Amino acid sequence: MNEAEDLIALETLSKFPLSASLRVPTDLNALARVLDWFDGLESPVVPQRVWLQLKTALAEAFTNAVRHAHAGTSELTVEIQFEQTAESLELKVIDSGPEFDLQAKLHELPDVDLNATGGRGLRLMDCIADELRYMRLDDDRNCLSLVKRYEMESPS
Repeated sequence: MNEAEDLIALETLSKFPLSASLRVPTDLNALARVLDWFDGLESPVVPQRVWLQLKTALAEAFTNAVRHAHAGTSELTVEIQFEQTAESLELKVIDSGPEFDLQAKLHELPDVDLNATGGRGLRLMDCIADELRYMRLDDDRNCLSLVKRYEMESPS
């Protein structure tokens, strides 16, 4: 790194942690809004490959919340929380669906069938995330947390 790149990296580091949140209706049509919001958070220090992987996991998590947790119940909302540190990105997808056992569900899923039209979401998220966790919140909502670690790149 040269001196200018060092200054940009230090300036970027001083802004961490970065956080943002979004609440959208339970509607698959809101996926475009979710992904646009996420694109607006993109950081030049995060490798593009890492960002795209997490964006894919976000699309899967949101789609699962709408289709499975809320089963299309339109009056409910899905909340998405984002946090970036110098080492990781974390997304939390929060819904009001019934409680479920993530580890048991992952264990019972078959291997990913790339030709299947569904059923790949949790397995794909598990492959992408460095940490995939489920928590039942005190307000009886579900929180699916995806953490992806990265090595910082110099901004171009």
